[in-house]
Amino acid sequence: MSKIAFLFSGQGAQYVGMGKELYDNIEVCREAFESADEALGFSISKICFDGPEDDLNSTENTQPAVLTVSIAALKALESHGITADVTAGLSLGEYSALVYSGVLDFKEAVKLVKKRGKYMQEAVPQGIGTMAAIIGLNEESIREVCDECSNIGIVEPANLNCPGQIVIAGEVNAVEAACNKLKEKGALKTVMLAVSGPFHTSMLAPAAEKLETELDNVSINDFKIPVITNVTGDVIEGKEKVKPYLKKQVMSTVLFEKSIKKMMDMGVDTFVEIGPGKALSSFVKKINRKATILNVQDLKSLESTIEKLKS
Repeated sequence: MSKIAFLFSGQGAQYVGMGKELYDNIEVCREAFESADEALGFSISKICFDGPEDDLNSTENTQPAVLTVSIAALKALESHGITADVTAGLSLGEYSALVYSGVLDFKEAVKLVKKRGKYMQEAVPQGIGTMAAIIGLNEESIREVCDECSNIGIVEPANLNCPGQIVIAGEVNAVEAACNKLKEKGALKTVMLAVSGPFHTSMLAPAAEKLETELDNVSINDFKIPVITNVTGDVIEGKEKVKPYLKKQVMSTVLFEKSIKKMMDMGVDTFVEIGPGKALSSFVKKINRKATILNVQDLKSLESTIEKLKS
């Protein structure tokens, strides 16, 4: 029996205009946007649809924006009776997965990720930290180089996305030095990412502490379906683990490849990426070439996904 996983987009997938078609054409999607606007007390919908890009790319807007588009796209799928057996998300996307599983209330989650974005932004002053994607080198070599460069400054593996694509993050000088060494070690290329901070590293500890305080006020419900967390790459066992994991997730490595392999072990052969962009689909392709990979971010992709899943 084939199983379906829903995967939710993370930060970096946003673009001006995302979600607009869904909003204009599908009532349950429109309700999701209106619900987010109401929870936040301003129009995140307008920022999704019209930008400006600088506003959308500000982390404290990006996070609720991506979450809202993801949940709107999810509602469109659900209205056709399509459900998943297990779910996960990349970094921020884990919040969408928790909403889908019924663990977090959508309105609470939208407010929570706006604060998460703000705390992540504030944890490290602009220009101090950065992230870089390393293409074509294994985890072991990357960890070795990060250790070698730790005398220059903090540099750590931040995202283990898929074979041949690992993101490192930390202080600018240390990340640049590590990139140079990794090229010498045989990396095909290193790409500095356009992000505002060294996310998923120990430098984000202040953000994790503040997030923990916010989490105290959030109610956690029972899981309707299993959620795989970035922190362990495994199923979250019990709702009492949710808050500690969400705190830790901000400052620890995102184990995305491990999460996908766990899903494959559980019998998943169809992955549906929900929300803006197709980054996760490309990661899954590199992890499992045989998998069926679909996505939902606009009307065309929604129709195509429904057609394939219903057949």
